[in-house]
Amino acid sequence: MQADIASLKSQVSKLQSDVDAAKASADAAGRSASAAQSAANQASQAASGAQSTANQALSAAQAAQSSVDSTNEKIDRMFKKSVSK
Repeated sequence: MQADIASLKSQVSKLQSDVDAAKASADAAGRSASAAQSAANQASQAASGAQSTANQALSAAQAAQSSVDSTNEKIDRMFKKSVSK
């Protein structure tokens, strides 16, 4: 009977160690998941900023193209007037 009790105590002790190790592993995984979520949030914010900058650059490029087109039209009109004289 004493041997069985000792064996059970040993098994309980081993199981407690296993549970503690599993809990530590789960806690570490939770911390890693939290860090990954934080990194993903930062990446999302960076991507949003990059998209905003790209949109501003596109708008500036379109405005510049419009200005160039207008200038080219004026030059073409001036050239046509000078040729027709």
